[in-house]
Amino acid sequence: MSAEPRINDRIRVPEVRLVGPNGEQVGIVSIGDALKLAQESDLDLVEVAATARPPVCKLMDYGKFKYESAMKAREARRNQAYTIIKEIKLRPKIDPHDYETKKGHVVRFLKAGDKVKVTIMFRGREQSRPELGFRLLQRLAEDVTELGFVESQPKQDGRNMIMVIGPHKKKAEAKAEKAAAKARRDDDVADGSQDEQVPAPQE
Repeated sequence: MSAEPRINDRIRVPEVRLVGPNGEQVGIVSIGDALKLAQESDLDLVEVAATARPPVCKLMDYGKFKYESAMKAREARRNQAYTIIKEIKLRPKIDPHDYETKKGHVVRFLKAGDKVKVTIMFRGREQSRPELGFRLLQRLAEDVTELGFVESQPKQDGRNMIMVIGPHKKKAEAKAEKAAAKARRDDDVADGSQDEQVPAPQE
């Protein structure tokens, strides 16, 4: 079965309840009169409620209606918040500077509303010291506690130990905040340019 509504000559009923292009109620008219009105208005006759008795039809530009519907659906999909999981890999005996760099990445991801999968990679004898990895993951979770929470507790996975940190902020909220901050910056730049004094030309 096609999801497309029936339009124009494909509507095979003796009469319809007609709605005008601006939503005004025309009333029950014969299909012939409805098609004639559509032709005179350079519009399509579109069946919008097939199960009603008689079926409800509306005068509209069907091509434009389909295009606008497709655009709305596309916009809705684009605005849909997708959960993205970012991954950060650490070593149990990580250098303090490297730790700060990696923590910075985690902070950025959480601020953007993304989940972060933190993986501790053990090599050689390090595998006999899982507590090193556990303590490092705990330290990281505490350092970013304002932005995220431990969604999945540290667990051993072969040579690795994995923990997932979820953001307090939802993706959509993070995007909205980022857009608002950008708008504020643009306003500040605009205000600054208006405040500049242009020197008068020398005579």
